[in-house]
Amino acid sequence: MSKTVKGMIIREYQSRLDGFNDAMLISIRGVKAIETNKIRRGLAAKNIKISVVRNALARKAFEGTGLAPLADLLEGANAIAFGGNSVVEVAREIVALLKDNPAIELKGAVLDGTLYSGEKGVKELSKFPTKDEAIAKVVTLIVSPGRNLLAQIKGPGSTVAGLIKSIETKLEKGETISRKAG
Repeated sequence: MSKTVKGMIIREYQSRLDGFNDAMLISIRGVKAIETNKIRRGLAAKNIKISVVRNALARKAFEGTGLAPLADLLEGANAIAFGGNSVVEVAREIVALLKDNPAIELKGAVLDGTLYSGEKGVKELSKFPTKDEAIAKVVTLIVSPGRNLLAQIKGPGSTVAGLIKSIETKLEKGETISRKAG
């Protein structure tokens, strides 16, 4: 392959991955063509892309990017999975695919510059909360004390309001209100 063609392929990889600092490296060798198309179509519906890469050219494309840690894992047949809302979502989807496609090999993933190597690392990453889930959890933790305080204030007030309503109902019916001996 000529130097010009290699340069074009490197630029193509860089343009595809532009804006992505987090991605996952897998091998789909051993997965039949029809299954591969089903996998790609299913992931594309979730805005996740898979691109088969040439190792030496991908290493050069990854240089100076957030994907540089993946360069050490580029051995054998490789594909890079990226997109979705985050690499955590990508990892979850691909780990879920392992049940029906055990030939998929999880090589590693990078999240915020941290490399999660091998199947164990990717499965660990798939259990992380996504950005939206983490934000929701933080909001819940922030709002929870206020909600508890409001419930503590509202509780006795509701009891008093209930007593007043009961007295009002009895008076409207013409009943007398007696004081309990205590």
